[in-house]
Amino acid sequence: MQPKNYETVFILTPVLSEAQMKDTVEKFRKVLTDGGAEIINEENWGLKKLAYPIQHKSTGFYTLFEYQADPALIATLETEFRRDETVMRFLTVSLDKHAIEYNQKRKRGEFNRKEQVTAKEEKK
Repeated sequence: MQPKNYETVFILTPVLSEAQMKDTVEKFRKVLTDGGAEIINEENWGLKKLAYPIQHKSTGFYTLFEYQADPALIATLETEFRRDETVMRFLTVSLDKHAIEYNQKRKRGEFNRKEQVTAKEEKK
């Protein structure tokens, strides 16, 4: 089967230490790489405030994986998320060509607000 591009964001409970959080992220990275996925981008967004309380917690450690994988691997990854009690929420989306292009621009910093404002002022 042809690999597809995916993006997964998951939130870990804030009661973890920094080392425990990194170990948990590594565990999920290993699930992907052992399943034959190619990780394109990984971002650790750190401890962020949640929009609403989850399990009586108002913050969580956010992590994003962008990867190319066989669609069957997604079920395995999500099963691992459900089994791990440190995962409060997760979301996996399939990326189309427009989302992939957007992510590439974002990584290059083409959406930097200051640069856009400065460029507009120079045109005047």
